[in-house]
Amino acid sequence: MIVVCPTCTAKNRLESAQLNDDPLCGQCRTILLQKKPIELNEKNFSTFIQYSDLPIVIDLWADWCGPCKAMAPHFAHVASQYQQVVFAKINTETNPRLSQAFHVRSIPTLVLMNKTTELARVSGALKATELKQWVDQNITKVSFT
Repeated sequence: MIVVCPTCTAKNRLESAQLNDDPLCGQCRTILLQKKPIELNEKNFSTFIQYSDLPIVIDLWADWCGPCKAMAPHFAHVASQYQQVVFAKINTETNPRLSQAFHVRSIPTLVLMNKTTELARVSGALKATELKQWVDQNITKVSFT
């Protein structure tokens, strides 16, 4: 399984059993699965989407958006509960091409990706319990390679 480093974007090959042991990046030695949201942008997005074998939950948000700010701690809390899911945030204001590529109509918008395939989407702020339920319902659609 390939896990992309959130710090240096190096591609790391891991066995499934290693995912529970706080694996380190072979290049920069940072923890690969940090159990907190990572920042994706127009520079690193394609690397994560193309190479990560882990599902990615993306929060498309903006700094001026009140519901986005209200949901942020809930998103971070839920991210801390999943070892084999990457939680990522994309600022739609600083990454307009990604916002356009996702056809974002309202924010916050959450998208579950498996490689380049969008598996699920929901718009509007969710509390932690609602977000966890949404992830759990849709994560069954992911096929681990």
